[in-house]
Amino acid sequence: MSTAILTGQPVPGSSIEADLRSLGFDVRSAADTAEAETLLAAVPGEERVALVDARFVGHVHALRLGLTDPRFPLAAIPGAVTAQPAGRQALTRAMARENSAGGGTTLVDSLADRILTALDTDGTEVHRPELGSLVATVPADPQARNEARQALTDVDDEAVRLKSAVKSRDGFFTTYCISPYSRYIARWCARRGLTPNQVTTASLITALIAAACAATGTRGGFVAAGVLLIASFVLDCTDGQLARYSLQYSTLGAWLDATFDRAKEYAYYAGLALGAARGGDDVWALALGAMVLQTCRHVVDFSFNEANHDATANTSPTAALSDKLDSVGWTVWVRRMIVLPIGERWAMIAVLTAATTPRITFYALLIGCAFAATYTTAGRVLRSLTRKARRTDRAAGALADLADSGPLAQGFAEALKKPARGLPGFTAPVVALLGGLAVVLTGALTGFGAPWVIVAAVAYVLTSGLAVARPLKGALDWLVPPFLRAAEYGTVLVLAARADVNGALPAAFGLVAAVAYHHYDTVYRIRGNAGAPPAWLVRSIGGHEGRTLLVTVLAALLTASQFTVALTALAVAVALVVLVESIRFWVSAGAPAVHDEGEPA
Repeated sequence: MSTAILTGQPVPGSSIEADLRSLGFDVRSAADTAEAETLLAAVPGEERVALVDARFVGHVHALRLGLTDPRFPLAAIPGAVTAQPAGRQALTRAMARENSAGGGTTLVDSLADRILTALDTDGTEVHRPELGSLVATVPADPQARNEARQALTDVDDEAVRLKSAVKSRDGFFTTYCISPYSRYIARWCARRGLTPNQVTTASLITALIAAACAATGTRGGFVAAGVLLIASFVLDCTDGQLARYSLQYSTLGAWLDATFDRAKEYAYYAGLALGAARGGDDVWALALGAMVLQTCRHVVDFSFNEANHDATANTSPTAALSDKLDSVGWTVWVRRMIVLPIGERWAMIAVLTAATTPRITFYALLIGCAFAATYTTAGRVLRSLTRKARRTDRAAGALADLADSGPLAQGFAEALKKPARGLPGFTAPVVALLGGLAVVLTGALTGFGAPWVIVAAVAYVLTSGLAVARPLKGALDWLVPPFLRAAEYGTVLVLAARADVNGALPAAFGLVAAVAYHHYDTVYRIRGNAGAPPAWLVRSIGGHEGRTLLVTVLAALLTASQFTVALTALAVAVALVVLVESIRFWVSAGAPAVHDEGEPA
């Protein structure tokens, strides 16, 4: 239960008490500062508490945004301030000072606003939601109150709430083909007590059914799969809109939304590959290639953002040009469509699944994602080369965590730390690229079981250690994690393809999916300010270089059929370890929520 303390002289005819009760607050009244402090102390420390001026005039949704958002320890709007348990101590200190300064006298000015000023003076971070056209004010006299009430009636509170439920930055397909009606589905769900997590789960189930339909290999199954994939995407949009509409943000919900999108898409790839196999067409290499390319694209996004989001002197002529293009309407939508975000990508996959074959679908997906990856990566390289920025230790640490170095690479990094100091700034991405190319190309150009691939893998371990031997603060060091991802995933892909036996590529698909989950999990922990997964987890699954070396050794020592069994066993082992630890972390009370309102993935 949440408690709201109304402060100041009540206003006849005011709806503030009823509005607060409708938002789930137990309302109490305080005539002066001393009584407000006493009531505040009486509220249990594990509950949310709010101080609201009794003269407040505003929309209910303004109060909802200011007083009920679970993501922020402290939040405020004009005339109201709230604290969750994490922010309670700061609020109590500010209240004590105000009571001491005012001597417990009858309230004249807004106590909530004075408390907010005191919090700002302390340097305490207080969230202030964007209210837009919503009214939230404490009128000083009857005329101002009448004007505020008139402004209240001039704005449709529900229309603003519906509009704000839609993500502010989204792709063209999502914005114009999904959101115009999915927001109403979100409202329907809210009015029936459904939660975002339930909608997220429904989206996953729908996508898995779509994958199962695609796996039938029939034309009817492909058509049903395309329709269900779009339905799953509608629900995927709805869960976030429901969370914003009703402010039902949660730690578990953030994790589910972050991971289920990838699980849905990659399960659908597997379904298409199974369906194609039923028709006599083996496209597992294409399915695995699509997953590798898409995952590496995301790692590029994550690494670039982590490297630069807190950089100082972060200026670039290329970035200025990009910002200028974003001010022109048609270029905004063209640029968002070029990167093939999730809405456009899923729409393309759904239409091609229903109308063509899995092979054509994967060809189009690979071409589209390759073009998008080239476009975005080239732009970011240009920004990095023209940007005069000083990157922080935190950014370097995040890139090192994203590198996912195991004991072998870390051991070599420690040994090479002194020699690495004298190397040029571009060394890290160059050696990561060359080492990765060496092992992938060796695996692709030699026969299955050739010992040279082990030699290349050992060289990859050495170059991986050299790449992370010093802090990743160079202009292009954000390329190190995606190069390492491409090397590991690419090695598994080419060796499974060279095995040329039934089951090898599906086993490789499973292994890459398990490892990719670990890498996505690492990303969302970092973005939630929880740091990387524990060191024991990274060590237990070998790090990227350890897994790469192991796969090459297995390919050299085993027959193709035995290699397939070994890949399957490795995939199961990695999946069990990372899933158990990940689930333990994300359902724990201390795990942070991830707020993803940026670029569509």
